[in-house]
Amino acid sequence: MSDLSVSVIIVSRHRPDALRRCLAAVAQLQYHPFEVVVVACPKGEIATKEASLLPEIKCIGFDEPNISAARNLGLVHAAGEIVAFIDDDAVPEPQWLRHLVAPARRSEVAAMGGFVRGRNGISFQYKARTLNALGMPEDLDVDPLQATVLLPPTGRAIKTEGTNMAFRRDVLLQLGGFDPAFRFYLDETDINMRLARAGYATALVPLAQVHHGFAASATRRNDRVPRDLFEIGASWGVFQRKHVVQADRAAQWQQIIGIERVRLIEHLVAGRLEPRDVRRLMKRLKDGYAVGQTRSFGAVKLARHALLPFRPVVAVKRTSRFTVARGLRGSAAIDAAVGRVDGAEIETVLVLSLTGLFHRVWFDPRGVWVQRGGLFGRANRDEPLFRLTTLRRRAARERARVASVRGISID
Repeated sequence: MSDLSVSVIIVSRHRPDALRRCLAAVAQLQYHPFEVVVVACPKGEIATKEASLLPEIKCIGFDEPNISAARNLGLVHAAGEIVAFIDDDAVPEPQWLRHLVAPARRSEVAAMGGFVRGRNGISFQYKARTLNALGMPEDLDVDPLQATVLLPPTGRAIKTEGTNMAFRRDVLLQLGGFDPAFRFYLDETDINMRLARAGYATALVPLAQVHHGFAASATRRNDRVPRDLFEIGASWGVFQRKHVVQADRAAQWQQIIGIERVRLIEHLVAGRLEPRDVRRLMKRLKDGYAVGQTRSFGAVKLARHALLPFRPVVAVKRTSRFTVARGLRGSAAIDAAVGRVDGAEIETVLVLSLTGLFHRVWFDPRGVWVQRGGLFGRANRDEPLFRLTTLRRRAARERARVASVRGISID
């Protein structure tokens, strides 16, 4: 049986460098057939045209602060049976699509969600979560090595993360796509609730992994400090009117105010905000909520047939290579790996120093996966602080840790 066709949709606004890095990783995806649809501002359009490894990209210009409208624009240009979404400040592991899309072979599965690693490249920002009747996320334990297909109980939904999710295109169109009333926040949560009400199953796929950097934007700084909470408030106002019974709204809104205030106070204590910033941001949250009480919402009518034919990326079957280097030799090893990327390699370079330093993982924009840390230090943050080992054993352990997501063979 041939693989399902997939359209990878990336929305980018005012972050061309992040988009270039994302596209460099997308070019290494080991899946066929897939196409890439980029919905971007003018600077993003330029960055897309410079992506020499992906000359087949469908690039659509859009420069409005509304991620739902942008995703809908990508959706109507996408021609794949499955549409997969990733943010411009994220990078996928090479086996991302293969793992993410596999559950769609089961006819009852309409949506798929993967796991999201954070800035250190190892700890998870998001794993498996459900949504309660108020749209609030709750953690869920699932098998860490295989997909779990779930039908939520009445009133609940299965959470997918906006930077790592996929849907059957026909189902998403049937639901009316993303609701443009959610301009920045809760857009995928709204979709999750509507999917659940329609009786569709969602697969949570732990090995479908992306790395998410939380790049700076109009709504947050690079250190994740919020610049503005207006759209968060507005989205909650809309969400409650769509999904929350009247009797529960006031209490939930007070809970949300409390959550946001605690978040801001933590930044205040850390010296990242001043008291006047906290007052301003809380006012913006409440102003947004008031607007959300009157903002129009609802599904939109989208073209059933794609506006452009399927434009598959020219598949490059790559061999995954794992290199180990000691301390000061790391930079030379990375440079050498960069030189092999164009030769159909997926390169991972593990750089170990004789220390107990914690490990970090990142995707170098030149196309190489890099992991740095101490020979005796933590990778997974639940490991011992210090563990005596040899270079050979440590390298074998780290190789095994990423083998399934990076397509590395284990001898």
